[in-house]
Amino acid sequence: MQKETVLITGASNGIGLEMAEIFSQKGHTVVLAARSKEKMEEIKHDLEKKYNNTILVKGMDLSVQGAPQDLYEELKRENIQIDILINNAGFGLFGDFTDTDLDKELNMIQLNVSALTAMSKLFSKDMVQRGKGKILNVASTAAFQPGPLMAVYYATKAYVLSFSEALENELSGTGVHVSTLCPGPTETGFSDKAELGQSKLFTSGVMDAKKVAAQAVDGLMNSKSIIIPGIKNKLLAAGIRFLPRKTVTATVRKVQERK
Repeated sequence: MQKETVLITGASNGIGLEMAEIFSQKGHTVVLAARSKEKMEEIKHDLEKKYNNTILVKGMDLSVQGAPQDLYEELKRENIQIDILINNAGFGLFGDFTDTDLDKELNMIQLNVSALTAMSKLFSKDMVQRGKGKILNVASTAAFQPGPLMAVYYATKAYVLSFSEALENELSGTGVHVSTLCPGPTETGFSDKAELGQSKLFTSGVMDAKKVAAQAVDGLMNSKSIIIPGIKNKLLAAGIRFLPRKTVTATVRKVQERK
């Protein structure tokens, strides 16, 4: 594998961190972008010590409007060419829509949708000019159906999947490929931040983040359009299309309710 520079957002834990480990092991230069700069400095130290590669840290909250542009311009000033972009940053929120915090949900839309769109726009233009590049946008199996009790989160991930598939089609023939990762429930710390508590969704069939990351990187490097880790998740995504939408929505509601 040619040694390239990989930018990973939301890289301080979970799938993003595991992908940083994989690319570091392969000798790539890795740029880590997340809010928790102190934690990322620790990750940088550990990865460079283990793999003797170059890790760059960018402490930045991409949920702040304009932050993607700031990150892009900072990397340009430093003459850092991004060959592989991984838009992994994102979060969810559990609860009845009438009870959940609006500010958190608007912040979620900003990060899950707006920031991902901006990052894809900024870096894909340079990739197209060079005639080469890869983008991995992290969606979820939530992208395939509505999600009562996490209505906004599911909607943001549906956007990510639709947007990424369309972008992959538009960029066909340019040398730039867009992949979409659609993991199911994964051990990442996501459930705690989303306030899922004892939701049935995260009490059975949860995948290991390391396995998800390995399949994600493999699919990305092989220019696979949609990457769904795990047989159970693949069957779920495939089966949903044959069921009435009301049935699907009611089933998701039942699965997500707390025990």
